[in-house]
Amino acid sequence: MSNAVVVGGGPNGLAAAVALAWAGVQVTVLEAADEVGGGARSSEAILPGLLHDHCSAIHPMAVGSAFLNEIALDRYGLQWLWPEIDCAHPLDSGDAGVLRRSVDDTADGLGADGRQWKRVFGAPSARFDLLAEDIMGPLLRKPNHPLVMARFGAPTVLPAATFAHAFRTPEARALWGGVAAHAFRPLHYPMTSAIGIGIITAGHRHGWPVAVGGSQSITNALVSLLGDLGGKIETGARIDSASQLPRTDVTMFDLAPSAVAKILSDRLPWRVARAYRRYRYGPGAFKVDFAVEGGVPWRSPDAHRAGTVHLGGDFAEIAATERDVHAGRMPERPFVLVGQQYLADPGRSVGNIHPLWTYAHVPHGYTGDATEAIIAQIERFAPGFRDRIVGRTVRSTTEMSAYNANYVGGDILTGAKDIRQLTFGPRATLNPYRIGIPGMYICSAATPPGPGAHGMCGANAAKYALKYLGA
Repeated sequence: MSNAVVVGGGPNGLAAAVALAWAGVQVTVLEAADEVGGGARSSEAILPGLLHDHCSAIHPMAVGSAFLNEIALDRYGLQWLWPEIDCAHPLDSGDAGVLRRSVDDTADGLGADGRQWKRVFGAPSARFDLLAEDIMGPLLRKPNHPLVMARFGAPTVLPAATFAHAFRTPEARALWGGVAAHAFRPLHYPMTSAIGIGIITAGHRHGWPVAVGGSQSITNALVSLLGDLGGKIETGARIDSASQLPRTDVTMFDLAPSAVAKILSDRLPWRVARAYRRYRYGPGAFKVDFAVEGGVPWRSPDAHRAGTVHLGGDFAEIAATERDVHAGRMPERPFVLVGQQYLADPGRSVGNIHPLWTYAHVPHGYTGDATEAIIAQIERFAPGFRDRIVGRTVRSTTEMSAYNANYVGGDILTGAKDIRQLTFGPRATLNPYRIGIPGMYICSAATPPGPGAHGMCGANAAKYALKYLGA
């Protein structure tokens, strides 16, 4: 029987381990932390019974993941629930851009931009499952559905600021800008439309659900399945050098490229080592979880029903704050993402006390405290919010990288999503999972298709490892 070790037990490391074990490989996962899961963990961070997601929280890409669906994690307790509204983007006027699972329902709420929204997102959303066969892997390969991929891919190369010209109303432009800002890039840069278009089309196909019982449920299901397949997990097992790696047929790294370069050192081919050491990281996330009595008093009625709320003002303001953050300047009013997972999954609350998940975009390695800026941004659209806070817990960019070493400088995307890294992954190659040493692969969110609890980075890398094993 072949054997393998997976270094790093985030969603992608666990997915790689499951894929290998499913094929009959004896697998051991080595996780440096005291528990596996990476960003897909949850805990009672403030009050007993009040459940907060640590990082990954809303799952438009995971719910439609071909790998997660193939392995049927519902058998291990994974269930999805959807909020009434996927995302709301309130404006100072009191109006809001509202994203619903249905393209038609979203269009109906966007007034003069409704027809254009359907024209832009209707066809790719209807064909998203076909698209996913191509966009959830390396981009530089022959697509399975070339015509569908070509129609989808053409607008993704545009800057998000250029794409925004398709819309006329402040609501549609802001709604688009808030989703596009998930790229953590200045919105006038090329290809900043790619992540926004991908998230919106995935959401229109599968919605923006939460995992019942927190994102930890995704991890728990993967761990249970791996155990049933004979896989083993060792926590508190930090790997700092190649000499610590056990002798195995295959080694998978669910790590940031710079960490792989440090561990393998001069064992890596010099071109690979140079690329990994030069790998670029993006802005950080400053996270604050709140315990809120009675929920957030949003001025916008739609925000009261939205699982996700984007706070950044109009499109011009979002673009300005993302420019500042990328340049290393902390904006007075940062772009803030708010998760109200309890609206879909009420079991996360304790009576009338509700968990609120938030983070702000901040410069890479930001050492200041963005807590008050986040509270002020919520107050801007929900006067009286401050008075409803009964508890909070903070995770700065420094603490974020200590919590998960892949989040260098607080970068929760595991790398800047610029043109080169979004297209190729950690280095310019047709196979972004191979690292130039036979039997060794990288499978973290630095590889295609990128961040999320979908497990596809790990599953994709495992396919190449199985080919190497002849399995």
